[in-house]
Amino acid sequence: MFRSLYNRFQHLIHELGKFGVVGGLAFVIDTAVYSGLLAMDVETTVAKIIATVIAATCAFIGNRFWTWRDRPRSALHREYVLYFTFNLIGLGITLAVLGFSHYVLGSVWPAFQTDLADLISAQIVGNAVATVFRFWTYRRFVFA
Repeated sequence: MFRSLYNRFQHLIHELGKFGVVGGLAFVIDTAVYSGLLAMDVETTVAKIIATVIAATCAFIGNRFWTWRDRPRSALHREYVLYFTFNLIGLGITLAVLGFSHYVLGSVWPAFQTDLADLISAQIVGNAVATVFRFWTYRRFVFA
């Protein structure tokens, strides 16, 4: 039973694994850049935007040339524009979570305005929700 289920979803499982490796590396880059910028007193949402752009560029290269390398190619500029459009939406999702935590919850409980709380809300909660959205859109629209 499990063997036939694995055989049926083998390609998707491998894509998810590769997407996870690329995403994990992008997450490390994103977190390092974001933490560094926060340590330099860059405003939290500006720091998150800069970190996301750098990490997304690295992830685009990994996803295009490894995760979905076996898919038919469309024009690089088409994939790039779609990829970054969906990343902007993903960034919006992450910023919404970060903004709610930092500005709304933080106005009631100051602990939510610390660098640690910002890292947790943006890097763990916000990115988790945005990652589900990005995987679906990349697979369905960008590298289709």
